[in-house]
Amino acid sequence: MIQETLPVGMLQCNCSIFGDETTREAMVVDPGDEIASILEVIERHGLTVKSIVITHAHIDHIGGAQKLKQATGAPVYMNLADTELQEMMDVQATWLRTATPEAVEIDVPARDGDKLLVGATEVHVLHTPGHTQGSICLWMPAERKLVAGDTLFRESIGRTDLPGGNSRQILQSIHDRLLALPPDTEVIPGHGDRTTIGHEKQFNYFLKSMR
Repeated sequence: MIQETLPVGMLQCNCSIFGDETTREAMVVDPGDEIASILEVIERHGLTVKSIVITHAHIDHIGGAQKLKQATGAPVYMNLADTELQEMMDVQATWLRTATPEAVEIDVPARDGDKLLVGATEVHVLHTPGHTQGSICLWMPAERKLVAGDTLFRESIGRTDLPGGNSRQILQSIHDRLLALPPDTEVIPGHGDRTTIGHEKQFNYFLKSMR
């Protein structure tokens, strides 16, 4: 599996690119900004983007999706529970004092239990509401990798004080969906450094009551 993660935009959202070494088919997760840099990685590896997946509809994760869709022709996946948040892009842009990005049409709903493919590698959609109501994580069993969006960070969790956030719900999502994964699962969060499920079980203060 080819994998590169680029921090993009003013909030340094982790955009992840996964590619199959044989078919050269690829998935891009959370293209928030800096689409030229993302396309450079895709070109360097000779990849064809087959899917664009949004973990949640905050502007720093979805802001560049339309530009990438136009450049690649790939369909965009998002959980539709975040539709209302997606429609607030102008409000979100005001929060950050930035320009409102071009709106993107969601082509395929990303539902809990769905299985996407990167070449032959299965990618399982886990609905993990709490940071937003439509937050999802992506679990790759064969690779022991989890793209966690802004649900779980290294020794922290996603904020819940923005529209659609719920502190009790995010902890329940982490407990029920993420901590059940193998301890050696590599976690790629929406911002910051990577971690593992085992490390978070041991050192994440916010999950202390779940140990």
